[in-house]
Amino acid sequence: MSFIDRQSRASSSSTHYSYDEGLRKHLCSVYNYMGMALAVTGVTSMFVASSQTLLHLFLGTPLQWVIMFAPLIMVFVFAAKINSMSFSAARTVFFVFSAVMGISLAPIFIIYTGQSIAKVFFISASLFGSMAIYGNTTKKDLTSMGSFLMMGVIGLIIASVVNLFMNSSALSFAISGIGVVIFVGMTAYDAQKIKDSFYQNSSNGEEALAKSGLMGALTLYFDFINIFIYLLRLLGDQRDR
Repeated sequence: MSFIDRQSRASSSSTHYSYDEGLRKHLCSVYNYMGMALAVTGVTSMFVASSQTLLHLFLGTPLQWVIMFAPLIMVFVFAAKINSMSFSAARTVFFVFSAVMGISLAPIFIIYTGQSIAKVFFISASLFGSMAIYGNTTKKDLTSMGSFLMMGVIGLIIASVVNLFMNSSALSFAISGIGVVIFVGMTAYDAQKIKDSFYQNSSNGEEALAKSGLMGALTLYFDFINIFIYLLRLLGDQRDR
């Protein structure tokens, strides 16, 4: 083997190691932000649920409509404006969003027992973790699965709106079961997309890569929240009234 060949291989190996190390750090950052957002949501939700004053303020007045739609509006604004924000501003919006989401989820601590919430949380974490690992490690391209899953999400939204008027327990059960399947699949798809996004943005500078990671954390956060909520509807034990 010539000196040039050895040098070329060494350079290729060094570049490969650099990418692997960079990807590892990027994924750690993504999952750390997602975990912190879930913690903010959980703490906020429990705090609001423990206060009758806050419950009445946020959920017993017209402000409840603001709390209901604010997370959705914030997500659209965040996705549209993140490239023009500084990373610190985007991070602040991300955590404010997770706190507002916590307020909107406070009723689950009134409706369901603490034991069943904890049980469903660990089941959700297991499902999410398994599919995230699969998405990060599989060699199969999951891109084609993404469009199918997005159609499923749209179908879930339409079915949920219809069920607001029908109030059918059978349809609600079906929506919850299908919702779990769809967002478990979305977890694997989004995990792979975050990995691919790292390679696409690694040459665009640290701030662009950090923003990409924050968006990845948001998508995984949504996947987990939806898995948790749909499973809670299926498996959660309601409090006696």
